[in-house]
Amino acid sequence: MKKQLFLSEYIQHPARVGAILPSSKYLARKVIGDIQFDSAQYIVEFGPGTGIFTEEILTKRSPDTIVVLVELSDEFYHNLVERFEGEDNLFIINGSAENIDWYLRKLNIPYVDYVVSGLPFTTLPTEISKKIINKTKSVLKDDGLFYYLSIYIASEKTVSRFFPLCESQKRVSEFSASVRFKLQK
Repeated sequence: MKKQLFLSEYIQHPARVGAILPSSKYLARKVIGDIQFDSAQYIVEFGPGTGIFTEEILTKRSPDTIVVLVELSDEFYHNLVERFEGEDNLFIINGSAENIDWYLRKLNIPYVDYVVSGLPFTTLPTEISKKIINKTKSVLKDDGLFYYLSIYIASEKTVSRFFPLCESQKRVSEFSASVRFKLQK
């Protein structure tokens, strides 16, 4: 079901979804593997899609950590609400990551420790990408980290104009290629 939903959303909105299939649990663990879950108070995920990363974040976080998901797709949003119904300290927003500062103000969240994103910044309109990246930088606490997964190697140029690059890891398999970026405010 998840793969069918993801593929359907990709066919309808390829520039917004950015991949044909959802990430694997293995890849999710690799991307968020060095988040300090024991001390994180606030974690935001942009474009959670079918919830692969969300599931890993919710499994590893401490019970008091607040997690905010921002999903633009109505289909993905409804799937996430159904899938994670009853989860404590989880807020699922059906909207654009461009408005993250407004969402956080409404939730009385003063800053974010970590932002995790798989948004396809290289295929989104340039102004939207810039706005999301700038807003991400503004909501992160001073030593906050931005974890960004992309299937496009060129994404490094897009995000490194706004954040100093701490680390990037490339992963290539017989079915896919991805780059994980770790960026610090």
